[in-house]
Amino acid sequence: MANEEMEMEFERPGAALANRPLHFFWLVDCSGSMFGEKIATVNNAIQSCIKPMQDAAENNPNAHLFIRTLKFATGANWVSSNPIPVEQFVWDDLAAGGVTDMGKAFELLAAQLTIPPMSDRALPPVIVLLSDGQPTDNYKKNLDKLLHLPWGKKAVRIAISIGKDVDDDVLLEFTGNREYVLQANNAEDLTKMIKWASTVASVVSAPGSQEPISQQADDTSMAGDNNTGGAYDMGNIPQPSAGVVW
Repeated sequence: MANEEMEMEFERPGAALANRPLHFFWLVDCSGSMFGEKIATVNNAIQSCIKPMQDAAENNPNAHLFIRTLKFATGANWVSSNPIPVEQFVWDDLAAGGVTDMGKAFELLAAQLTIPPMSDRALPPVIVLLSDGQPTDNYKKNLDKLLHLPWGKKAVRIAISIGKDVDDDVLLEFTGNREYVLQANNAEDLTKMIKWASTVASVVSAPGSQEPISQQADDTSMAGDNNTGGAYDMGNIPQPSAGVVW
């Protein structure tokens, strides 16, 4: 089922304002350097987040949460062809191997943040990028395109930097906000940060969240320096702390 078809289910009279689609994206580096403990920790941590996300969504009348996973290594591809309602979402363990085609991941993500397939009445999406290395492709063009899309600019963009060999400058370009580049130096840190990131959707969909994109001016100054556009106070979510080096 296409994105817009699923979202139409929640646009019935009387439901349009009460229940808006919110898209949550996991972007996971599956390159060879993630092999072993790192990718196992990612799999276990995200798996443990699914039930709390489902419970939170069940009690939230403001949004209907959809989840997708985009993996990248040598190339990039969606784990599922369409967004999955959170109540139906099942995590499929990822394997690691290959190079780090992060730019290809940005290209595929940008294609999903246009209108259509995104609805103009959706809540701003949440994008969580996990990586332990440096892009091996020319990522800048696709990242720039992503950051200049209306939904790319409005998205809450979080990056989790895994280990000590990550190009944090690239992750900062993605988030546009240094506070949302989180450093995971060991398995415990990574688990904490993944669980922290999974809670952000409940903040975005809380009462008082942004108006639909169709009701906003297109402020191009938001790209690159403030990933929330000044609309969210994320300070009420405790930041996870870093520990020893992986």
